[in-house]
Amino acid sequence: MPHPKWFAVAGTAAAITMIMAPATHAASTSSPAAPTRVAAVTTLYYDDTRATGWESAVTAGVAAWNANVGNVKLAKARPGTRAEIQIIATNGWPQATLGPVRPGGQARVELGRLAVTDGHDKTRIAAHEIGHNLGLPDTKPGPCSQLMSGSSAGTSCKNSVPNATERSRVESAYAGRAATRTPADGRVLVDAH
Repeated sequence: MPHPKWFAVAGTAAAITMIMAPATHAASTSSPAAPTRVAAVTTLYYDDTRATGWESAVTAGVAAWNANVGNVKLAKARPGTRAEIQIIATNGWPQATLGPVRPGGQARVELGRLAVTDGHDKTRIAAHEIGHNLGLPDTKPGPCSQLMSGSSAGTSCKNSVPNATERSRVESAYAGRAATRTPADGRVLVDAH
């Protein structure tokens, strides 16, 4: 990945920006390419050690978000390290803190077993609740194609992938300087029907 380097020029205030390319890439390029601008990626860590029975659903829900948004990534926290998102299993209804959560912040996801007892898909529940942490409110009632329609899409809905509008809203919440701002809300949203 290109890294800008700054050099002072013989005691003057001038600076020159150089882009360093890996040697293998530089040798295979026959003409100079325009530098590409890479958006900063915000990494949020999650801890699912208290989500017993939901591990595969959390992994799939996280993968759905990581595959569909580019400027925020979710990563499992190493044992003993701080995580912005705490994911736990409960006996109640699913609920989550409405974000967007920021690095160093704190949000919670409760994966409620009552929704599973009613027939709702675990992976959709996990992805939906994580969507709240990323700043998305419910869009109830709504079709199955809207991840944030939650339980209103019915128990036959298995979609755990955010649609274009949902992806765009998350990308916007974590774009540029927006990623350093404090969360906009922080309410806890309970996803009971």
